[in-house]
This record gives sequence, structure tokens and C-alpha cells, in this order.
Amino acid sequence: MMKLKYSIGILLSLVVMACNTKEKNLLVDVYETSASGNKLTKITEFESGDELVAIQILPEEKYQEIIGFGGSFTESSAYLLNQMSKENRKLILDAYFAEEGAKYSLTRTHINSCDFSLSNYSYAPVEGDKELKHFSIDEDRDDIIPMIKEAMEASKDGFKILSSPWTASPWMKDNNKYVGGKLLPEYYDTWALFFSKYIQEYKKEGIDIWGLTVENEPLGNGNNWESMHFSPEEMVEFVSKHMGPKLKEDGHDVKILGYDQNRDELEEWADIMYKDEESSKYFDGMAIHWYASTYDYMPEVLQYTFKKAPNKLMIQSEACVDAEVPHWNDDAWYWKKEATDWGFDWAPDDQKHLHPKYVPVYRYARDIIGCLNNYVQAWIDWNMVLDTKGGPNWANNWCLAPVIVDPEKDEVYFTPMYYTLAHFSKYIRPDAVRIGFKISDKDVMMTAAKNPDGTIAIVILNMNEKIKNLEISLGDRSVKFQINAQAIQTVIVPA
Repeated sequence: MMKLKYSIGILLSLVVMACNTKEKNLLVDVYETSASGNKLTKITEFESGDELVAIQILPEEKYQEIIGFGGSFTESSAYLLNQMSKENRKLILDAYFAEEGAKYSLTRTHINSCDFSLSNYSYAPVEGDKELKHFSIDEDRDDIIPMIKEAMEASKDGFKILSSPWTASPWMKDNNKYVGGKLLPEYYDTWALFFSKYIQEYKKEGIDIWGLTVENEPLGNGNNWESMHFSPEEMVEFVSKHMGPKLKEDGHDVKILGYDQNRDELEEWADIMYKDEESSKYFDGMAIHWYASTYDYMPEVLQYTFKKAPNKLMIQSEACVDAEVPHWNDDAWYWKKEATDWGFDWAPDDQKHLHPKYVPVYRYARDIIGCLNNYVQAWIDWNMVLDTKGGPNWANNWCLAPVIVDPEKDEVYFTPMYYTLAHFSKYIRPDAVRIGFKISDKDVMMTAAKNPDGTIAIVILNMNEKIKNLEISLGDRSVKFQINAQAIQTVIVPA
């Protein structure tokens, strides 16, 4: 087993007291990840300062209930774990799921193959098999299923799984290909049955599927990898007349999420999906992605969708940063404004302003905070593990993951993205409720939630080049401390 350069986190508890009278002290635990080197580190020493940023926590203001945070089980990630030593495989899964790790509570996986698979495959490969007599999840038995089961063993509280198809079997589509095309109406019932069988077969493995998205990126991906196109009207018809009734008939208690693509077209889909009771009755909510912009989390769109259907879910189901070799193992790179996404080079001129260079840590932290503050209930990262190139990936669509491995050397690197996500997943637990706050400095981003056990988790992001002095107040109690330059902190107020 290799010796890691950094620990996963320091989990000792310590009290910070900083007010004049004992009864006015607000007792808190503070954890920080920073450009200066902290990695979910317990902060135990603070200096007093002027120009305080005043933060008032308002627990009586209650908003959406939180479902969870996590990442995705892909064939690429699972395949890589199979190449690692037993010790490092356990190290990684514990880092994501165990009590001493990030405690992921909501995950995603793909139905059939996706770009982060080793090849194209379907659980129903036999052409014309409308009754799916040859349906089989054998493709998942070597990699994905063992990874999920080991994660289940590592997790004390358990986690939910959201499953998404990139495409139906080619023979069900109008172009007979894995990439592009549409589902033929004559196979709507077969595709609905496909979802039911998938849930059944995974249940036989001891794995419960919590939710399904109807289609990953129904608007397509430029015909670069597996895809299948739906208009919002077509998706409503398929779900309301085929998928929804079939899952209900077969007794599956599973969430159905529509859309599952970028936020910039979310309003149109909300208008059509939530048009009336008939169109929306089988949809439990929306899944969304962040790829429309590297920095704009589109609060107006999220607010619009929430107001359109306040009783429906809104879940961020996928996010990732493009791979940029050789920076993958350079901690400092994740804190610099050097990363780009596809739109930096390829977006049309009228959209290029949405894709500037960005700081990877900020992109994750800003988006999660922005989503939570605008009624999103969950946030799921893409691949949990990738190699030093950003794969394996049959489509050469290289990305970064919070954990990078080199199977040949049996080496593991926890990127700053791992710690960034853990600031939310570890401390904001399922069934927490987002609560209100006031902050005097708009250059500092934050969110707050009250957990089921009564603790309050406050996540603060300082993107500035200087330390910020903070004063957090809750009722008549308060505490003063600091957040480093270029840092993210989670502050825990005990129950």
C-alpha cells in the first residue's frame, strides 16, 4: 500500500469560544480546506481581527429538505478499482462512504453503457426481443455491482442510488445505433419493461434502486457517445402512458425524474412536464446538469422551476471538470483560474461569456452552495475514480474525478475536489432542512442547514485573496473566528 501524502481529514472535536461572557458563547467545530494546504482540517487556533463579516443564522426560516450528496458508480471507476490493491480499494471506498470519510448519501449509476464505460453494451442485446426474455445485467457483475456492494458494506447510514440510461438498445431506435436517434414508438412498452426488469434484477443482487431518470441528456451530446433524443412532449408521453404505469403495475416504489440535462433549457421542460396533473403525475421531479456554464448556477431558472412545482424534486445529477494533463496531481492547480470546459473553445460567440477559465474548487463549491440556496435538494458528482489520463473512456471524453489512481503503480491521489465535496456530504445529512441566514459581505458565499440530530451545518466559501474575519450569531450567542484566503469551511453548531 502506498503512503498517502495527505490524510483524509482530522476528525477530533474541539470547542471554539470567543465571546465575553460564558452564557453568550456559541460553541462550534470548524473544518477547513484551503489553497494554503488544509484538507478538511480541524481549525483549533484563531486570531482576532477587525472588519468582521457578520453572519446571522435564522433556523426559524425553513426551506427545502435535503436528500443527499455523492458521486457516481461508473464502469470506468469500478474497473479501475478492480486493478488496485485490496488495501487501496478499501481506502478509496472508505474515503467516500465510511464514517471517517465523506459519508456519501446519494449516488448515481448508468443503465446500459455510457461514455465512461469500456465499450458499448446493452442488457437487452437480442434484436426484436420485445418481451426482454434475454435481459441480463451480467455486464455489471464484474465491476459496477461489486463496487456498489463494497460501498454498501462501508457505509453505516446507507445511501440512495439514482440510475440513468444513456440510450436504449440500438434495435429499439430509429437509427439502430448507440449514438443519437430516437426511441421508436413501437418499443415504448418494451423500454418501460426494461426499467422494471432492471430494478428487479438489481434487487435480486441486494441493491435497491431509489430513483430513475428517464434519459440522460435527452437533447443529445453532439453525437459523441451514447445518447437518445426526447423532446419534452415525447418524454411526457412515454412516462405518463408507458413507464409510469408499468412501474406502478409491477409494484416498484421508485422516484422518476425528468429532463436530466443543462439548466439553460430547464424552464421550457418545466412548463411542459408540469403543465397539468396528467402530464406531471408520474414525475417526482427534475434532474439537472451544470454544463451550460462554468460559473453561472442560474438561480433565476432554479427559482422558476421550484415555483412551477414546489412539491417536486430538483436534483443536480451530474457534474465534472475536464481533464487537463499534467495538472491532475498538482494541488495548486485546483485553486488557480486555469481550468476550462468544452465551451471555452467550442461555444458559439453569444455563449462564450458563460465559459471563462475557472478555479476548479470554486466551481464545485459555488455551484453546490448556489444550488442549495435555490431549492435544489441534492447534488451528485460524476465519476468517483478515474486514471491519470481522465479515463478509461471509450469516447476519449477525458474528465477529472475527486480521486485519481495509477493502477500500474497502485497509487492514489485525493484531489482538493474530494475535500470540497466532503464539506457538504459529511456534514449536511439526509433529511436536513436548509435554513435562513443573513451575511454582511456579498463576496463570501454560504449556506446553512439543520440536521435531523439538531446540529446546524454552515458551509462558507471565501474566494478572496485575503483572510476574512467572521462573527456568527445564533440567537443571543455568537462566536468570532477567521476563514483563510481561498478556503472553504464547514462550521458545526452542536444541538
